[in-house]
Amino acid sequence: MIMSRIEAPRDEDTAAAGGLLDRLLSGLPAEAVLADPDVTASYANDMASFCEAGTPAVVVLPRTVEQVQHVMRVATELRVPVVPQGARTGLSGAANASDGCVVLSLVKMDRILEINPVDRIAVVEPGVVNAALSRAVGEHGLYYPPDPSSWEMCTIGGNIGTASGGLCCVKYGVTAEYVLGLDVVLADGRLMSTGRRTAKGVAGYDLTRLFVGSEGSLGIVVRAVLALKPQPPQQLVLAAEFGSARAACDAVCKIMEGGHVPSLLELMDRTTVKAVNDLAHMGLPETTEALLLAAFDTHDPAADLALVGALCEAAGATQVVPAEDAAESELLLQARRLSLTALEAVKGTTMIDDVCVPRSRLGDMLDGIERVAEKYALTIGVCAHAGDGNTHPTVCFDATDPDESRRARESFDEIMALGLELGGTITGEHGVGVLKKEWLAREIGPVGVEMQRAIKTAFDPLGLLNPGKLF
Repeated sequence: MIMSRIEAPRDEDTAAAGGLLDRLLSGLPAEAVLADPDVTASYANDMASFCEAGTPAVVVLPRTVEQVQHVMRVATELRVPVVPQGARTGLSGAANASDGCVVLSLVKMDRILEINPVDRIAVVEPGVVNAALSRAVGEHGLYYPPDPSSWEMCTIGGNIGTASGGLCCVKYGVTAEYVLGLDVVLADGRLMSTGRRTAKGVAGYDLTRLFVGSEGSLGIVVRAVLALKPQPPQQLVLAAEFGSARAACDAVCKIMEGGHVPSLLELMDRTTVKAVNDLAHMGLPETTEALLLAAFDTHDPAADLALVGALCEAAGATQVVPAEDAAESELLLQARRLSLTALEAVKGTTMIDDVCVPRSRLGDMLDGIERVAEKYALTIGVCAHAGDGNTHPTVCFDATDPDESRRARESFDEIMALGLELGGTITGEHGVGVLKKEWLAREIGPVGVEMQRAIKTAFDPLGLLNPGKLF
């Protein structure tokens, strides 16, 4: 992995001569422009490890579409790179600043503009927090399914930029499946609308999908039309203990092969279970080698859990415990949501991988991760959206120990290589950013890279938008 600083096409002398601050302030209120180096430094990076960040020249916090357009016009005029940001909860360095850039933080554009129960859509600005949207549409009997583990902090704009997923993807799918239309400010400041408000629509190329997962490299999303679903019944959760991770993965395969449609199917290995107990004293069974959580939000979830429980037992579960009510279910889900925070507490620093493999190879993936942990003498915990085959191997290490940091980096790369060998992908929901640029090239090949760069050039010919990311 190349560890150089993020470079961008810029002319610092030109930017200085043109008076970047003065030009920005000509169309922005003073409170929207932050230039104090001590303040701007706090916007330099997201939550990813091993991703260097540059020093921003200025941070801008617009509140309107017109203000975003002004920023992009100034940036184009002065040839200054622009790095869009949301809540910076990302895990790939996609929101990291480049030297001399304008950081465009969209967190102040946080209005829910419309909730339409007939059309089953919501229209929102990019700074709306995922959980806030979920609660707002819930008041109308509606449901916005994508729910990343950071849903109480992450923003819809960031979710769109990284095509994020969440715990419910096994039944409801990822962010891309809920974005119907977008308003996007292009690199030169023009405003473009993509997509639709209708339930169906196939007019022209699907530019909306192109922006989802583009990590701010093609344009600035300033408004999104999102599809909603009717609020499902309250889900119930089942916890199944297994004597091996392989047995738990076999249960996942049996559940999916049997045609069951759980609203959630999550796995925590023994390292993750212990870390959660150490952090939150939740009383999870540390004797287990793998804990599988399955949930149903059907009209008779208890009956569905009973069927899945029987499949878990047939696959070798040592104990199957269905939750009795919603409160007990939420407690189990809270344990899963705490997984990454708990693993971070093991050594102080983590590298969170995001490798997705076919469900049929999930057992091979977990066995391989265990071998990597032994090879590098590291603690690697795994939590996974098992129903999707999306694993989050989390390497725990001491960042102050150079040798341990090196081993962490090497183990991370070896896990990504394993995922590709098993027919998987280097990222299921976290994106590429800085962290996985080299691996994206390996996955999609030289022709794929060439075509993606051509698309980037079409939308951003000067290379000003989030430079140094993806490829």
